[in-house]
Amino acid sequence: MIKQAVSPQEIKDRKLYANMGLTDHEYDLIANQVLKRKPNYTEIGLYSGMWSEHCSYKNSKPVLKKFYSKSSRVVQGPGEGAGIIDIGDGKGIVFKAESHNHPSAVEPFQGATTGVGGILRDIFSMGAQPIACLDSLRFGEIKNQNDSYFISQIVAGISAYGNCIGVPTVGGDVAFDDAYSKNPLVNVMCVGLMDLDKIKVGKAAGVGNSIIYVGASTGRDGINGASFASSQFDSEHESQRSAVQVGDPFTEKLVMDACLEVINNHPDALVGIQDMGAAGLVSSSAEMGSKAGGNGMTLDLDLVPQRESGMTPFEIMLSESQERMLLCVRAGHEQEILDVFDDFGVQAAVIGHVTEGSNYKLIHHGEVVADVPVDSLASDAPVYHRESQVPDRLLHASNEQFDPQVKDLEATTNKMLAQPTIASKHSIYETYDTQVQTNTVVAPGSDAAVLRVRGTNKALAMTTDVNGRYLYLDPRVGGQMAVAEAARNVVASGGLPVGITDCLNFGNPEKPDQFYELDQAVMGMTDACKLFDTPVISGNVSLNNEFDGQAIYPTPMVGMVGLIEKLEYITTQDFKGTDDLIYIVGKTGNDFNGSEIQKMLTGKVSGKLFDFNLDTEFSNQNKVRTAIEAGTVQSAHDLAEGGLMVGLLESGFGHEVGFDVTVNLTASQMFAETQSRFVVSVSKKQQSAFEKIMGNAATLVGQTTSDGMVNITTSDNQLKLSIKDAKKTWKGALECQMK
Repeated sequence: MIKQAVSPQEIKDRKLYANMGLTDHEYDLIANQVLKRKPNYTEIGLYSGMWSEHCSYKNSKPVLKKFYSKSSRVVQGPGEGAGIIDIGDGKGIVFKAESHNHPSAVEPFQGATTGVGGILRDIFSMGAQPIACLDSLRFGEIKNQNDSYFISQIVAGISAYGNCIGVPTVGGDVAFDDAYSKNPLVNVMCVGLMDLDKIKVGKAAGVGNSIIYVGASTGRDGINGASFASSQFDSEHESQRSAVQVGDPFTEKLVMDACLEVINNHPDALVGIQDMGAAGLVSSSAEMGSKAGGNGMTLDLDLVPQRESGMTPFEIMLSESQERMLLCVRAGHEQEILDVFDDFGVQAAVIGHVTEGSNYKLIHHGEVVADVPVDSLASDAPVYHRESQVPDRLLHASNEQFDPQVKDLEATTNKMLAQPTIASKHSIYETYDTQVQTNTVVAPGSDAAVLRVRGTNKALAMTTDVNGRYLYLDPRVGGQMAVAEAARNVVASGGLPVGITDCLNFGNPEKPDQFYELDQAVMGMTDACKLFDTPVISGNVSLNNEFDGQAIYPTPMVGMVGLIEKLEYITTQDFKGTDDLIYIVGKTGNDFNGSEIQKMLTGKVSGKLFDFNLDTEFSNQNKVRTAIEAGTVQSAHDLAEGGLMVGLLESGFGHEVGFDVTVNLTASQMFAETQSRFVVSVSKKQQSAFEKIMGNAATLVGQTTSDGMVNITTSDNQLKLSIKDAKKTWKGALECQMK
């Protein structure tokens, strides 16, 4: 670590700023226009963290402005710790997603652990009680024990934190592809519930008001992690473990409970509150000052609780030690707030105050070590408009759809059920506590998790979705599909989609073809969000997901929440019993490019992505939701990876219910991944009512049976197998590959 003694001239001459992720242009901007002098080592550190992509969104801000982010339900959109949606009865749901990709790549357990801790703080900083977490994970193919160990450590990290803190991990999604082998994706979404009259935001306003530090002591873990998370990833960074924080869920639990006590019962004393997340103390304090209208602030770093001796101002300000919060408290109310934290056994200290003017000043050992305009760190960070260029692979993609030749339907089906992306993920989600807080109505394993809203007859459906293979073949249409699939999962669970959060996982935006992917994906997501009226209320951008110059698939994770107006609307994917009628909602085409069967049979995905019609998707979803709310549906399941074959079998697995189905499709088409489709089961007494609602959108294909056998007749083939045997293959495949 370079010491504070490095002079401003040495920083310039040796270009030390470049090691922190700042460009020559950005250094000149700071020195010549912002400060009009050379920055010292602490100051250049502040800018490196705050002007990182992770904090400033300097490459993605022009793209993010294209998002649809308003609707009649939106109470708080992007810009605060998390967004808020009004669900009636004076209550709001608060949700956001966060990525921890690079930390998890170098330290899988702690990287995943701190991902959970960070997103929880974003939720309760708004005044909400966290009620659920979901995890969207992307791994490389499982080829050896090192791969298994890596995956198991990430899963263990998620469960270790979530299980200890008492917030259930209720869902998410997991997929495998070599595109993520050196750059896994670990995205965590948290959902909270609050009374709308208790909203708090991260502002430090009012000259003379105090800044109070709360939580764990500051150490040397996660130093300048925001710059690390924003850097390109390569072999050299594999061992950069010092940039990864160490989580402590027991401390976080105390911090959370104490902060909620302050928010709920001391509202007159509390001006603002914010998590110390990426870029640590500097980001939380500077953003709070800037959001208050550019208030000045002075912090005495000697008052910051520290767990290691001799920490420099650079280290104190850029540390990303976990379980820390920052509060702005009205002058005269400091002891009232300190007493609350003392009662909970949580460390708290007054470390500074809001000042006249707009300068952000740091004092260390009685000397001023930084003095910069507060807005220059936060709202005035540079913004870049990157060049966009269509990738060569899209310019030269074949228009022909892959044509799988399925001769042995049983063998192909069993092989499909064993693909890690298709196989049961029970060995993962059974490590998570899904029932703590006792609100979980539908646990992992169905289309969306469902939690009841206590004190009402309502429930919330929540899911995470995206298929990076589709975006690799067509970023815009793939972006539409990501939102559409999330909405299908919510609708199949009985909910009305009301909003989304996202993690935009992409490659290097300075490469025109990769910026094109980001820009097109956001426009595609916006197309769908406008039609579905599902505004983007929060999110996170994770760029530079590359390893040795090779980018991941463009993967904008969509986290969606839906409102279930009545508990009786809650629906699951499992067939419920025998003699129920089975319908397929939507039409099936020869749609195979980017599909699981193309990957399974060829080892890659290629060609032009198949057609997708948002209006058809919207229409089919509305009809299914109407049918559910009319009480005509026994089960509903979204069709996605693996197509109709996988969807039918998954519907039968829950209660091991067999079925007899005849379709006017080829055996190959059973694996087509045509969008906008559902498998729905209906009791015979509801047949007429259901068909009246669905019109020609649904096709009757068979019924459930009592013999435990799967009988599928296609136009060119036939399949007969035991539902128990098929389930055994599906359920055991991932565990077997992980051994």
